[in-house]
Amino acid sequence: MGPKSLMQVLHHLPDVKDENLLVGIQTADDAGVYKITDDIAIVNTLDFFPPIVDDPYMFGSIAAANAMSDVYAMGGIPKLAMNIVGFPPELDLSILEEIIKGSVDKMKEAGVFLIGGHSIEDKEVKYGLSVTGFVHPERIIRNSGARAGDVLILTKPLGVGVITTALKNRNVQPEDAQDALKSMQTLNNISARVMTDIGVSACTDITGFGLIGHSIEMADASDVSFVLDSKKAPVFDIALKLVKKRANMPKAIASNKEYFKQRVVIDDNVKEGLENIFYDPQTSGGLLISVSEDKKARLIERLLSNGVKPYEIGKVVKRKNDWVIRVS
Repeated sequence: MGPKSLMQVLHHLPDVKDENLLVGIQTADDAGVYKITDDIAIVNTLDFFPPIVDDPYMFGSIAAANAMSDVYAMGGIPKLAMNIVGFPPELDLSILEEIIKGSVDKMKEAGVFLIGGHSIEDKEVKYGLSVTGFVHPERIIRNSGARAGDVLILTKPLGVGVITTALKNRNVQPEDAQDALKSMQTLNNISARVMTDIGVSACTDITGFGLIGHSIEMADASDVSFVLDSKKAPVFDIALKLVKKRANMPKAIASNKEYFKQRVVIDDNVKEGLENIFYDPQTSGGLLISVSEDKKARLIERLLSNGVKPYEIGKVVKRKNDWVIRVS
């Protein structure tokens, strides 16, 4: 669902008041957080979608990594999950078995237990997870803590929406998209652990609204603005080639751009193809981390030493009246 339709529905939801509800829907954060004790809060999230790759095992693995990412973005540790399945009755059940196997193997990697789920017959395959994790109430990393002077760090390259669209249309071979496929299957667990240890200001993961959409959510929640450096933003090389053809662009690029563009300034030196990549919907994307300047070096060093390549892509500035995101 595009951001315009989604926001129209969300505006009608009731404003829930409960002293133990630490994170609700007000700031469009990645997951809900509810305090159980002084030391334990639960983190709840849910995500599911149709296949974005042909290989059912790989699809299950990507879907699981994607669903668990919201818990990691909050600084939490996922622990329990339940399947959400839509499956056409005419398809061979071995396909569903492979999807679930890929998902379960990824959950095992994360230390997450599958404890049940729900399935329906549907016209097309849909798969995902509801995930429950845990976090200390005082160590939650919200999307609302970014402060002027912070540096913005991204932990995965962009462009997987373009790449998977091209894969569906047979405009690129899977062997030429291996970096992107591997990225989508990679958990954000290490990045989450490191940023929690360092004590960063804010975080969100980059998914369906693209880098710009989720940056706007984070900037709005924090009452700041972001300046993104297009020259430093990581993009898969194959995505830059594929985005030049309209057939490779997912529909969500247009809907994201339509909804968010009024709050964005794109400098003249930014090429149209790169602008579209910034609106590209990501699946199992990286974490966008806002960190103070004095902690930046330690965060980058720790990420690198743990096998994660971080990219410094911009900075947080005081709130601007005429724009929220500037891409230079």
